[in-house]
Parts: sequence; structure tokens; C-alpha cells
Amino acid sequence: MQPIRKYTIIGTICVLLAGTLAHFLYEWSGSNYIVGLFTPVSESVWEHMKLVFFPMLLYGLFMIYRFKEDCPCITSALCMGILAGTLLIPVLFYVYTGILGKDIFILDIGIFIVSVLTAFLIFYKFTVSCKLESHTFLLCVLVCVLFVCFMAFTYYPPDAELFAVPD
Repeated sequence: MQPIRKYTIIGTICVLLAGTLAHFLYEWSGSNYIVGLFTPVSESVWEHMKLVFFPMLLYGLFMIYRFKEDCPCITSALCMGILAGTLLIPVLFYVYTGILGKDIFILDIGIFIVSVLTAFLIFYKFTVSCKLESHTFLLCVLVCVLFVCFMAFTYYPPDAELFAVPD
């Protein structure tokens, strides 16, 4: 098995585990302000997007460090994977709750799993194909914008459904 494939599988497992633990970390930390910047501070859809974003970003930085020489397209692929996996959470949540008229806990867990799997599949495919290399700067900027939004909106969320706790 080629190393990038092996590390992608390991990363998928690590992000699934880290994201699951991150769900509880803010409460376990005694509502620590800094911990809240990187983990959900409420049950809003926005806050749950952090469960994919930050663990994958952290693992991705390791991957870039480890494979930058062998895989020159890893940065663009990572950014695309992070964006796709993170943004898939609200898309899937609002589609299924729009159809069913309510949210269901097991489906929420499924969304997290599907989002992580999708993020790493995209990461792997674009790392190998190198089709996004010309878009590296834009993708990195978009990841940075999302990062800043997480920092800003964690404790000062806009008045929008995405930031509200579902009923």
C-alpha cells in the first residue's frame, strides 16, 4: 500500500476519533474559553462543523510536513478536503431535517461520519491526481477565512439559523 493511502486511512480514523472526543471537550474543560474556540460550545450546526475542520486541519498539517516533497499537490488537496467535509455537515443536516421536519441523533452521527469519509476521499483523490494544484492559493485563503470565522463566531455568532441551537 502506498504511504499516502495508508496515512489517509490512518487520518480518517484519527479525525473520526478526535472529532468525537472534541464534541465533549469544551464541557470536560469546564467551559474553557480557548478550548471553545476549537470545539463545539453549543449544539448549533455551525459549532459541529468544528468536529471535522480542526481535527482534519491538524492532521493535514502533519501530512503536509510528512509528504510535501513526495506529493506536491497535498496542500490544495487538503484544503479542498477540509472545505468539502466541513461544509457537507450543514448541507446534509438541512436537507434531511427539511425532508423529515426534525433532527434525529443517529442521522447527525451519520452526517459526521460521511463528512469525514468524504473529506479524506477528496483529499486522497486530489493529492494523487494533482488537479487542484493551480488553485492552491485560493483554497488556502478559503480555509483561512473559515478558520477566522470559527474564531469570531464562536462567542459572537450572527443571528442566523446556522448558529442557532436546533429545537
